[in-house]
Amino acid sequence: MSKVDFKELLDAGVHFGHLKRKWNPKMAPYIFMEKNGIHIIDLHKTAAKLDQACAALEQIAKSGKKIMFVATKKQAKDIVTEKIKPTNMPYITERWPGGMLTNFVTIRKAVRKMSSIDKMKEDGTMDTLSKRERLQIQRQREKLERDLGSIADLTRLPSAIFVVDIKKEHIAIAEAKKLNIPTFALVDTNSDPTLVDFAIPGNDDASSSIDKIMTIVAEAVTKGLSERKKDKEKTKVEKEVKQDKEAPVKTEE
Repeated sequence: MSKVDFKELLDAGVHFGHLKRKWNPKMAPYIFMEKNGIHIIDLHKTAAKLDQACAALEQIAKSGKKIMFVATKKQAKDIVTEKIKPTNMPYITERWPGGMLTNFVTIRKAVRKMSSIDKMKEDGTMDTLSKRERLQIQRQREKLERDLGSIADLTRLPSAIFVVDIKKEHIAIAEAKKLNIPTFALVDTNSDPTLVDFAIPGNDDASSSIDKIMTIVAEAVTKGLSERKKDKEKTKVEKEVKQDKEAPVKTEE
């Protein structure tokens, strides 16, 4: 039995695919029917695939690893930011910087550049520069923040990536595949679901559909993080109890 509410998916319009002439034949197993020239996605299969993806994402989060979310299309970027920011997982919503994964060392240098600019502000170095130089550095800082601010805490490659629209984010998918990083995606009827490890068939254009899928995904990640916190607290208590038992008993003389 799926944990996902079928009616909620239906109400959010997750079942609306693309025009029949734009379809990718590899999506055939996930298509329920055609109506008025538009493919309708089988929501039972969406729910099943979403359950699988969420179970895997929950485990990744529980293990303390990072999942990078990628959604640069207009109708997805704000939704992904809103849902993912509270989880402290990294996300890219402005543009995918080429080499984000395959040339991660260079990306880390750019992130460190942000930190060095911030340090210049704090220690007063910025005040010794001319107005023009300060303006140039400030613009550079703003651009870096816009493109990479959400991955400032990412010190190593993510253990998985989740994308909305694999056609638009094909470079991100290609880089992840090259590095054997597991891939998750919301996949519409015009895309090839075999390009990712966990394909969730669904409408990747409508805001309501993206919002519903990302809400469920974010809940799974949050659950994984919560379980990790509980496990750590449990281990800490067990360790303290063990230390108390092993501590030498003081006897009164």
